Amino acid sequence: MPADLAVLGLGQLGLPAAQAATAAGIGTVCFTPDTRAAAALNAGRPPASGALAASELRRMLAAGFRAVSDPAVLGRARSALICAPTPLGADGAPDLGGVREAATTLAPRLRPHTLVVLESAVCPGTTEDVVRPLLERGSGLRAGRDFHLAHAPGRLDPADRAPGQPRVIGGLTPACTEAAAAFYGRLTDRVVRARGVREAEAAKVLETNLRHVTTALVNEMAVLCHDLGVDVWDVVRCAESRPSVPPAIRPGPGVGGHTVPMDPGRRLPLVGLAKRINERMPRYVTRRAAALLNEHGKAARGARVLLLGVTYRPDQPDQERAPAADVAALLLALGAHLSFHDPFAAEWRVADRPVPRAESPYEEAAAADLTLLLQHHATYDLQGLAAKAQLLLDTTGATPAGAAHRL
Repeated sequence: MPADLAVLGLGQLGLPAAQAATAAGIGTVCFTPDTRAAAALNAGRPPASGALAASELRRMLAAGFRAVSDPAVLGRARSALICAPTPLGADGAPDLGGVREAATTLAPRLRPHTLVVLESAVCPGTTEDVVRPLLERGSGLRAGRDFHLAHAPGRLDPADRAPGQPRVIGGLTPACTEAAAAFYGRLTDRVVRARGVREAEAAKVLETNLRHVTTALVNEMAVLCHDLGVDVWDVVRCAESRPSVPPAIRPGPGVGGHTVPMDPGRRLPLVGLAKRINERMPRYVTRRAAALLNEHGKAARGARVLLLGVTYRPDQPDQERAPAADVAALLLALGAHLSFHDPFAAEWRVADRPVPRAESPYEEAAAADLTLLLQHHATYDLQGLAAKAQLLLDTTGATPAGAAHRL
């Protein structure tokens, strides 16, 4: 099966990368050693992670995309993207096990003039110090001379996957950079060339940490404003009128998603502080919920609590590290009786316990002692919800001022 591109990794990076390449007319295969996962994709069954919708996968298959478990296919690709997940390990650094496995699998099949790009989120130096030696030892080829090696930070956020979004690239040599630029130029209208591999890797560290640090700041502001009797959502609205203020920075019950704060060598103390602040938000939301119940003459123990929106992004099925799970676990520990609703989740478990799903969220809100809006999906009628709910706590700021208690 000839292919212009081989993508190693089927997760939140690999499948969107394969989707973008297939849509651009690039013959693409995804490699996974899991034969069942490959067969499921080829049968049109997307993974439960929500990285692809079934309709998107069908279009890819119709355009020639295939998933394979035979590594021999890698030897026939002119370009290869390593998109292995890199979750944080116990030491707080990205776990490179998947990256090493992908590079080791690719190396003996690597041909001269092939372009290899690492898209996984890694600390600066990983492409040169980890991936390069594995590829060179396994292939007998030399990076920068016999094949091209580069880093292009992957785009995990669905908003960053839209056609035309800029892509940052940094090559081992200027020729590697230009080879990667030629490839990504087929996927986007704008390629941003970094000075080198390490600059491209560090750009992802900055992108990721900026989100967590700014979110931590507004989360601290939310707590302060509540204590002062100030509407934090109006504060944010007013602050955003200044052009220099980053848009779409909102407080919330926590920070979910696949991108986690990165602190290479633990040399960014501000990042660690931001992580701790954001990790405290589920407990703060739980305390606010219990306080509201107490103010209305009800205890958290035995209270019926409806949780609305358990994914980490609006209008997306991905539940990766969604703070709803932490909030639910804390409420269960207080003795609350939970139910949930999410248009993108047919079932939901917290601490290995199934949480009953409310088929009619508005009727359930009318019966619940407290309704907790953790994620605002477009299908929710917030005015109808506010009218029905006995007590509504909105952690998203989506409800109009005065219609509900807001974070």
